[in-house]
Parts: sequence; structure tokens; C-alpha cells
Amino acid sequence: MEDLHQHHTGLAPHLCGECCTRIENLDVTLNRQRVLEDITLHLHCGELTTLVGPNGAGKSMLLKAILGEVPHGGAVRFLPVAGHGREDAPVIGYLPQQLDFDRDSPVNVHDLFATAVSRWPVALRYSGRARRAALESLRLVEAEHLADRRLGQLSGGELQRVLLALSLTPLPNLLLLDEPVSGIDVAGRELFYRTVSELRRRLDVSILMVSHDLAGVTAVSDRIVFLNRRIVCLGRPAEVIANPELRRTFGLDVVSQENGRP
Repeated sequence: MEDLHQHHTGLAPHLCGECCTRIENLDVTLNRQRVLEDITLHLHCGELTTLVGPNGAGKSMLLKAILGEVPHGGAVRFLPVAGHGREDAPVIGYLPQQLDFDRDSPVNVHDLFATAVSRWPVALRYSGRARRAALESLRLVEAEHLADRRLGQLSGGELQRVLLALSLTPLPNLLLLDEPVSGIDVAGRELFYRTVSELRRRLDVSILMVSHDLAGVTAVSDRIVFLNRRIVCLGRPAEVIANPELRRTFGLDVVSQENGRP
């Protein structure tokens, strides 16, 4: 399938449309069982790639391997634009499926950011610099109005946007999103997708997102990767959605026939 390398104009220090995170021949074996096999994937800056597949396919495990949380074979490397720095490990931002916290806690959004960026215990103080950095990141996701809100008062969609802003601090080369719209209502999902789609253009960041929401991600993804322990197929959304194995896996042909569509 064709190379989907796209050129965007962004605001990030590494903006160029030419840098790339390369996952080469990655495999994961746990308890003598092969969980992922020969995963090779190039993630260009300014590109949104979505991972889809059945439960147990290894989607979240791939994110953990990229983060270095599980042993793996192969390599994960960041290649900057030619002539601007050396090949290295990418700076990675990560948005997990959920954040477990005490909803009755008095911790607010600024406290959360200060904990992540400050060298001082938040109970003692946090600097004006930390506050400005938090507001700048929140502004990127249209959430600066939530800065003083307690975490326990946030809706599911608001909390995900706050955590998305936190994952952009500092600005990463690669942003990993693990089922970010799970449990969010329709309006919240649409806002989240719109925000993420805009971020990849404005910041020239590579985004790798895990999702079960085929309808939602088809509209915003540059590429979709159908994963089932190995890469079954990848390409433009329309190409991957048409793949017979994917359609069988997600029951798309059954749905189409019930609705009178081919």
C-alpha cells in the first residue's frame, strides 16, 4: 500500500513532516507465549494512526512495549529530519485507558500538572512557571477553563481532555492513546476526536491510538492498522475497513446485510 507520509505545518520544535518513529521487527513473548510477532510500523510526524483488532490481539501490549514496560525484541527508534540531531529513543506522551483516583480528594487540575512538572512537593508550593505551562497545555485541548476544577468534579470527557493535555507536557515526538474514548458519551467522543485530529496537524506530533470505535476513527485517522498479534493489514481507513478478515472479526458484513446494504 502507498506511503501515507503527509506534510503538515505545525508549531512543534520538531515540525517538518519528515521525522519518524520507527518500530522495527518488534515481538513480545510472555510466559513462553508469543503475544506480538514481527511488528514493523513507521509513524510519521503529523500523522494519526489507529490500532484496531479483537480483544486479546495485543493492542495495549504494543503500547506497553513501545513505552518499555515489557521486554521485547526489535527496536523503537526516533529519526529526526536529516541533519537535525541523531537517531534516538522518542520522547513519548501517554494517555492510559483510565486514571484511578479518589473522587472526593481536593486535588484540582493545577495540582495534577504541578505534581508532574514541579521539583517541589505540591503541598508546599508550585511555581508560576508550572501554572503557565499547565495553562498552555490545557489551552491546546480547549480545557483551560478547567484549570481550577477538582478532578472529582470533571465529567469523563473533561477528564480525558485534561489527561491529554498532561500527556503533551513536555511536547512528545510520539503520543500514545489507549482507548481514550471508552466510557465517554457521544458528544464527548466527537470533541475528543476533533481535538486529537487538530493536535496532530498543529503540533506535527505522531499519534498512535488504540480504539474499538471503527466508525469514529475512520473519519479522523490517516491510517488504520488491523492487529491480531501481527499486522494483518494497514493502510488508508477505507482500504482497511474493506479487508475481509477485519469485516468478519467485527461482524460488519452481518450488520450491513441486516440494514440492507452490501
